[in-house]
Amino acid sequence: MRRKTRTPPSPLPQREGVDPVRVRLPMAGSWATVGEHLVERLSGAGPGVVEAMLDAGRIVGADGLAVAADAPYVPGMFVWFHRELAAEVPVPFPLTVVYRDAHVVVADKPHFLATTPRGSHVTETALARLRRELDLPQLSAAHRLDRLTAGLVLFTVRPTERGAYQTLFRDRLVRKEYEAVAPYDPALALPRTVRSRIVKERGVMAAREVEGDPNAVTRVELIEHRAGDGLGHYRLTPDTGQTHQLRVHMNTLGVPILGDPLYPEVTAPVPAGDFRRPLQLLARKLEFTDPVTGAEHRFTSGRVLEAWSSYARWADQ
Repeated sequence: MRRKTRTPPSPLPQREGVDPVRVRLPMAGSWATVGEHLVERLSGAGPGVVEAMLDAGRIVGADGLAVAADAPYVPGMFVWFHRELAAEVPVPFPLTVVYRDAHVVVADKPHFLATTPRGSHVTETALARLRRELDLPQLSAAHRLDRLTAGLVLFTVRPTERGAYQTLFRDRLVRKEYEAVAPYDPALALPRTVRSRIVKERGVMAAREVEGDPNAVTRVELIEHRAGDGLGHYRLTPDTGQTHQLRVHMNTLGVPILGDPLYPEVTAPVPAGDFRRPLQLLARKLEFTDPVTGAEHRFTSGRVLEAWSSYARWADQ
């Protein structure tokens, strides 16, 4: 049995709360030099970019020393570098820490702030912000919320404990409760449990329901409704965690969540810097038994769904 290669620690520090990129060279290949492989592998960076990084000594090995472009190719070798961080539009809403101990941090995330670095959202993410503000460079996310969804997110402080908390979500041992604002349909019988099979394809913005065994289960309840503007305030309790599950299920019921750019129809993606009419979906409660300390945790978001508190103000943005 082949022994798994241990990944060495990064020789580079974080920048603005963002980890350096780590690349492992393939065990098999016909490249003569490290530079030849990296130029081919990272071709998406643009012409001459990787060559310039190698010439400037910005790509390093496990010893922290610059890797020369003509260094012989070594199968399984690790190299690190920092990506160029493009300027990002700051998300002008507070990220509130509702709980912190030696093991976890629970944050109340605003709308429009991504949970972790991804795509064009890197430094303006909840993870990068918290690493900087709390001086916790090893902080990691135990799960994620969509960028457009607000509410509670659990982060882990110690890398050795991250797996224990992620297992809670994998094994459905975390009780999550959401709230949403959507149209009110008096003909829609609630509460009810929605079950369907949801698939999300890479490169396709919207998820979709298909035939097959259900992999997504959501209990939908009506908290209250208003006759004046035809809106309902809903409680959503997911038993599973498929991508866009709550948004898809509300749309399936004929009451799509207000501010949703994907359901029922895909419109233009919400660009960075457009903070109008946030998606009216909030991760309100998070409950679990701490797998490390045994403590019973119950957290509640202090945020308010604006379309319910003041629909006119939300709609006029």
